[in-house]
Amino acid sequence: MADSLLIEKCKQHDRKAQMALYRKYCDGMFIVASRYMKDAAAAEDALQEAFIKAFQKIDQFRGDVTFGAWLKRIVINRCLDIIKARKMEVQSLDDGVLHIAESDDDWKVGDQATMDEVYSAIESLPDNYRVVVKLFLLEGYDHQEISEILGITESASRTNLHRGKKQLKKTLKHLEYGTGY
Repeated sequence: MADSLLIEKCKQHDRKAQMALYRKYCDGMFIVASRYMKDAAAAEDALQEAFIKAFQKIDQFRGDVTFGAWLKRIVINRCLDIIKARKMEVQSLDDGVLHIAESDDDWKVGDQATMDEVYSAIESLPDNYRVVVKLFLLEGYDHQEISEILGITESASRTNLHRGKKQLKKTLKHLEYGTGY
């Protein structure tokens, strides 16, 4: 059944249509939630809460983006809400002493690094860097969107990304040369 028909039925609170949409999108959205949550159980909880919210707000879906894109944003926002609720401490930034490289030309990952090693390196970042790095590199959000999502300044987003990338490069360099930590 097409998404548009399922969505219309969901707007009429059709449980079978909700279950069909859930089955269609749950695996992909679990992967998205897993990028943000520390373990599978937390990702599952966030996913369930996101689907509940999506079905409660389905009347707000206008079709200007795909249902999957709309749902993905709800999943990401739910994960971020959970992280914030854990009272994630964001380092204060002194805008006066920031030096941000505007060019990403120096951002390269060696061919020796596997995707698992890159993901593991991202997971090892402090929360404030990890969330910004994931939103920017994995989800494709820009700094304005990240600042709105996280409630931080664009400057803080740029700084956290810069510092996160710097830490990632250091971690991945150790892996590349086998020097460990």
